[in-house]
Amino acid sequence: MFIDLITNWVLIIPLCAWIFAQLIKMLVAVSQGKGLDLSIIVSSGGMPSSHSAMVCALATAVAMTNGFGSTYFAISVILASIVMYDAAGVRQSVGIQSVVLNRIITELKRKEPLVKIEADLRELMGHTPFEVLVGALLGIVLAWVWLFLAKL
Repeated sequence: MFIDLITNWVLIIPLCAWIFAQLIKMLVAVSQGKGLDLSIIVSSGGMPSSHSAMVCALATAVAMTNGFGSTYFAISVILASIVMYDAAGVRQSVGIQSVVLNRIITELKRKEPLVKIEADLRELMGHTPFEVLVGALLGIVLAWVWLFLAKL
């Protein structure tokens, strides 16, 4: 059973795509002068979208192993579409709302409210459409190259 898990490329490739995207995200943050922040490895939001990389790597790996006409590929494409829509739509909106709420909290803190206001909300929740696109392309290319090289 364990050997089946560690040799299942359709499982391993998307996980590696997620890790690779998270590492790129950390390098992007460092290049932007934000310093080395290891918490980025497990955080959401930012460039590129690791969610998109993961689900597109999954769909690509399924297509290359089971075919574009398979039910598995159809399921993985629907899943990828939902995840990417959520990453660029709903979660991005939540991030924008967090920015506004944090501004309100800052204003309330300046006026010394009676009730202590909790920590700021996380503002980087979702992705821009470009971040989702880059993540998707990263996942597709990584899965394609991996499986292409595995067949050589």
